[in-house]
Amino acid sequence: MSDLNTAVAFYSRLFGAEPARLRPGYANFAIDDPPLKLVLNAPGNGEPGTINQLGVEVSSTDDVRRADDRLRDTGLDPTPEPGAVCCYARQDKTWVRDPDGVAWEYYTVLEHVETG
Repeated sequence: MSDLNTAVAFYSRLFGAEPARLRPGYANFAIDDPPLKLVLNAPGNGEPGTINQLGVEVSSTDDVRRADDRLRDTGLDPTPEPGAVCCYARQDKTWVRDPDGVAWEYYTVLEHVETG
């Protein structure tokens, strides 16, 4: 993360939860629903890395809509993508980007398909 404070604010809104542990240069989110552990390190406090996109799979299109509504309510400006064909599946999803531009999706798989 290029700016830990901005990232903590974003992920607090994304997950609707505050960090379980917050220390200088470090934030640890322990999310119960969906189960997720996310650790953020400020520059110089861990190994740098590159992530293309991350996703949270939910059970239904209604769950995707609820996530979209919640994200919109927190000011994250999600982008819905109903019926998307990706990763050999047709999915309903909604997208947001973190402060460094990494894409996050909340999605549900509607059916498996033969094209990626």
